Amino acid sequence: MTIEIDTLTEPAEVRAAGAIFRTAMVGLPPVPAEVADGLVEPGRTLGARLGGELVGGADSYTSRLVVPGGQWVPHAAVTHVGVLPTHTRRGVVSALLRHQLADAAERGEVVASLRATQGGIYERFGYGVATSYATVEVDLRRARLRDTVPGGGPVRYLDAAARWDLLPKIYATEGFSWIGAIERPRYWWRLQESVAAGGGWAVVHGEPGAEDGFLRYRATDTDGWPRHPRRTVVVDDFVATTPAAFHGLVRHLVSHDIVDRLIVTFTPLDSPLRHFFTDERAVTVTGVTDETWLRLVDVPAALDRRTYRAGTPVVVAVTDPILPANSGHYRISAEGAVPTGDPADLSAGVASLAAVYLGGSAWRQLAVAGRVREHRPGAVDAADTLFATGIQPFGGTFF
Repeated sequence: MTIEIDTLTEPAEVRAAGAIFRTAMVGLPPVPAEVADGLVEPGRTLGARLGGELVGGADSYTSRLVVPGGQWVPHAAVTHVGVLPTHTRRGVVSALLRHQLADAAERGEVVASLRATQGGIYERFGYGVATSYATVEVDLRRARLRDTVPGGGPVRYLDAAARWDLLPKIYATEGFSWIGAIERPRYWWRLQESVAAGGGWAVVHGEPGAEDGFLRYRATDTDGWPRHPRRTVVVDDFVATTPAAFHGLVRHLVSHDIVDRLIVTFTPLDSPLRHFFTDERAVTVTGVTDETWLRLVDVPAALDRRTYRAGTPVVVAVTDPILPANSGHYRISAEGAVPTGDPADLSAGVASLAAVYLGGSAWRQLAVAGRVREHRPGAVDAADTLFATGIQPFGGTFF
């Protein structure tokens, strides 16, 4: 039976695609229609039909992503990929994602990314794990800040009504320029508002009109809270666009005398947090999880838009069976990347190239795993020198 893919425009069908996604995820609650209608970008919901029946869907948002060197590139934020469990293993996801990639290419988007609920699916569509995040736990009973930690600026609470107006404005400043950061569309913020439903707390750092960071956090396991042996606060969103904001917001978190434990859900792998405390064992990494699954939609543009360190140039042969215009040889040097007819020093599939693109993985690691082939001795080390970023990339936004 032929799979038909089209763009859904009727509100009822868009809602039906959302319902299919939640059915496929099993554990997600239903979303009221008045909320669901504002969670997707018009014209970017794809539907898959078998025999005329809508059985799958996929969404994406228009966004931008920060690449090494600080440039923003056009980015498709892919989400809500789902198929009814009654119609899996029939090529529906493959048809959806291939159509979506072709659409992103036609829109001029340089990269796409997603957050994967299942890890074994997306590499075959050219996605590679480009960033990961750490979840950390801070034992406040033993956490004492070092005297060397700067003080930061003023921090104030926002009420439930004000937070969804101010937080997007703070994030929209281009101060959030860390590698891997993405632009958060208004549909993303609407989802956060609906999930939070006024619960938890939001604080901002900085003088009114010059805010440069914020936190969103909540208490968990609140039954018997006053006498609970491990009163825990979970930080769901930590954005600091300046060092002062980071210092001030950390100080705010550790100032809660009635809290025993902090869980910061998403932090960069190279977060300096543990160095803030006289006893560094107060901070424990409880897990490391893949975050950004990156797809290079336009390989020449993506390679050209990021920067490289000084080093020996390499020629990389890239293969992309889904978007064959990306396949070719590229000479990469400190001056940039250009297509070339020269023989390849390295060869890699487009998913492997995505994995090293932001600096989250090393060419050496992929070569050891057999995902990259070296044709000239020393080419892997040369590529690692060129692609090095000095810091771990980090998205910090789930969608």
